[in-house]
Amino acid sequence: MTEQKRLVVCASHSPGMERDTEHVFGSEFRAGLADARAMVTEFDPDFTILFGGDHRRAFRHVVPTFAVAMSASILPEGGHDEGTLDIPVDVATEIAAHLLDAEFDISICRGVGLDHAFAQPLRDLTGDLNTYPVIPVPINCATGPLPSAARVLAFGEAVGQYLDTIDARVLVIGTGGLSHSPPSLELDAYDISDEERRRVIAEGAAAARKKIRPEWDKAFLSALAEWDGAELASLTDDARAQAGVGANEVRTWLAAGAAGGGKPLDAIVYQPVEEWITGMGLAVSR
Repeated sequence: MTEQKRLVVCASHSPGMERDTEHVFGSEFRAGLADARAMVTEFDPDFTILFGGDHRRAFRHVVPTFAVAMSASILPEGGHDEGTLDIPVDVATEIAAHLLDAEFDISICRGVGLDHAFAQPLRDLTGDLNTYPVIPVPINCATGPLPSAARVLAFGEAVGQYLDTIDARVLVIGTGGLSHSPPSLELDAYDISDEERRRVIAEGAAAARKKIRPEWDKAFLSALAEWDGAELASLTDDARAQAGVGANEVRTWLAAGAAGGGKPLDAIVYQPVEEWITGMGLAVSR
């Protein structure tokens, strides 16, 4: 029996889930996360590649389309203290060199401060920020113009081609989406204070709860289950219009799936959670 070398897990994230400390909402999604975490524990990866988006916090004035982080901290957020990621620099450097050879003009990031887009999936799926070494790979999902879905798929394939050359068990995570439209991202401002961000979010929260689009979410999950590249690209390129500005984050799912070999990803759970303003989904490789 061939040993599984890559496990792909794609999951929604939401600050609202962490604020829900009593676990009042999203019980189905939380149960799905527990199942996925058990899969990760059994898989026991040597390291993780984490494709995540930025909420205009790490990258405000210079916004890379694709990047590889060589060192990174996690911002204090959602009741969590600041943290530092354990990044295997040698492997990250090899991936960066491979991507440059593949004609992706990536950015190299050092000392970058990442938010819940990266922290939440690590805590939820692996138990802690540094249970396994991790290489953060930011993809621009927030500040237009955004990379096309076809380019994101090609980028993920290039990462997968590097993984083909090494003997390691790799957990590949894509994080973000599904349908949601955070007020702070609807406001097309690249440099606002944390105080202003909180005000905008508070004022727009009620409207954001009604912007989940389950039909779009289910169509996207169905396309993942078939790994229908054309349909995934079509849905992703039209994500903002059909499913809200936050749906642009499914670009990370495309990259993760492509890096995992372009194989079907099965939905473990889908639950629209109005209190978290997000259609919460989770899919894993077979």
